[in-house]
Amino acid sequence: MAWQSLPVPRLEGVSQEQFMQHLYPQRKPLVLEGIDLGACTSKWTVDYLSQVGGRKEVKIHVAAVAQMDFISKNFVYRTLPFDKLVQRAAEEKHEEFFISEDEKYYLRSLGEDPRKDVADIRKQFPLLEGDIKFPKFFKEEQFFSSVFRISSPGLQLWTHYDVMDNFLIQVTGKKRVVLFSPRDAQYLYLSGTKSEVLDIDNPDLAKYPLFSKARRYECSLKAGDVLFIPALWFHNVISEEFGVGVNIFWKHLPSECYDKTDTYGNKDPTAASRAAQILDRALKTLAELPEEYRDFYARRMVLHIQDKAYSKNFE
Repeated sequence: MAWQSLPVPRLEGVSQEQFMQHLYPQRKPLVLEGIDLGACTSKWTVDYLSQVGGRKEVKIHVAAVAQMDFISKNFVYRTLPFDKLVQRAAEEKHEEFFISEDEKYYLRSLGEDPRKDVADIRKQFPLLEGDIKFPKFFKEEQFFSSVFRISSPGLQLWTHYDVMDNFLIQVTGKKRVVLFSPRDAQYLYLSGTKSEVLDIDNPDLAKYPLFSKARRYECSLKAGDVLFIPALWFHNVISEEFGVGVNIFWKHLPSECYDKTDTYGNKDPTAASRAAQILDRALKTLAELPEEYRDFYARRMVLHIQDKAYSKNFE
């Protein structure tokens, strides 16, 4: 079926003041055009990246299919020298491969020690630092990470949310991004931070009937575009061409709200995690009741949560 999508607004020449005072408070996705990103949009060719990135080994995802699934893990982790990764990711067919000649590659850069260090392109790829300028829309102390991403043509990442605000900078190539509001989480069949619905264009509605109720927002990103993805907004990214992107994550909540062990920006805030644990204990207690009573008091609990915790300030 053909899905109706709402277009993500595009604005050109937005200043830091305009963004922070008028656009950011709306907490909705937005494509920014005309941002000064430096020379990266013209310089970061396959040959240039291969030469400057060198033979530093990087950990990558390798998938035999285009739709990657982080729940079932339909991919393998492998290691390649950076220059080899760039060259292979730009190919449609491979003479050298791990799984198949048409396998897909995905790099999500990591910190030196991924368990303790966040990704920062300026530290992991210092020779590229001079080519890229980060949008100056947030305070330096709010900076969390800058993630270097490289994708094969056709690769589709699973639908997920992050707990921090995010600028997705499309440096080269084209991406199609489909987003869903946090308000539609109930329709996305979540497993942790990820949706079980892989094929968002042709979903199995017999298995996922509520998915058709989720409102879709969509945009196409070309080189030089910057997509603002507010925290908790679900996003599904399809690389229409070989492309390079950089995500800038920043903290818009006080630092103490975030999980101190989170190096990816996707662990739920500590208060949310505690609340989920308390709910699990409540549900176990509720299970001591017969079905009729369990159903009745569960519905009362849902109504109580809606009354006390649901916001009335959003569409």
